Amino acid sequence: MKTISENRCFGGVQGVYSHGSKVNDCEMTFGLFLPREAEDGPVPVLWYLSGLTCTHENAMTKAGAQAFAAEHGIALVFPDTSPRGEGVANHEDYDLGQGAGFYVNATQDPWAPHFRMWDYIAEELPNAIDAAFEIDPERQAITGHSMGGHGALTLAMSLPERFRSVSAFAPIANPTQSDWGRKQFSAYLGDDEAAWAAHDATLLVRERGFAGEMLIDQGGSDQFLDLLKPEALAEAMAARRQPGTFRIQEGYDHSYYFVSTFIPDHIEFHAEALWA
Repeated sequence: MKTISENRCFGGVQGVYSHGSKVNDCEMTFGLFLPREAEDGPVPVLWYLSGLTCTHENAMTKAGAQAFAAEHGIALVFPDTSPRGEGVANHEDYDLGQGAGFYVNATQDPWAPHFRMWDYIAEELPNAIDAAFEIDPERQAITGHSMGGHGALTLAMSLPERFRSVSAFAPIANPTQSDWGRKQFSAYLGDDEAAWAAHDATLLVRERGFAGEMLIDQGGSDQFLDLLKPEALAEAMAARRQPGTFRIQEGYDHSYYFVSTFIPDHIEFHAEALWA
């Protein structure tokens, strides 16, 4: 584990670190905010998964989450969105390749040697953080924005013993039926659409749901509504009677102005589950 930077932040420390990833076969960078309480022992943790084109830095510097996490004594993890570096496959389109890992394990060339973001977020990075920092692995929650909202929802429903709560900001809600999904799944996972279903939040809600409550915020003026397909997820939640709240926030778009406005609600929502 290499320390890139550490800054005092709301009584705690906002750090940026890198480490060698075996599953992605490259160096990976992540942000980690530790509240003051981490000086006395392990603290609960909220994972924040970012969206297309983002790195670990976007939410870390734009969401304003640290102030509210500090109030509740919660750590924040800001992973990168994909493997990066020399020798890692990339694409000229912004929504494929580096910056667009989609939180899946690629099985197709040229992506398979490096793009294993599911294993990285589900296993490798949690184990690395648990070994190096004061994190309580029994108290974890997850959230994310856009592509990261997709990742947060699919990971939470697929790892029901791992996460106590899940939320999302403008998630890519039905990727098997969207150009933000079909394009990437066919590239990373191949043309067998049966292999895509495990990475579609709408299908997972219909199939299994989540044991706790969900909190979803969607901007009503989001410029990507046709790609996000929030109505599919809302309908699936209603059909299953999934406990939770799905809110359309009138006038808000897809930006971090939207995320930063509602991040206090999400952190409070997770704090209730993490400290229960």
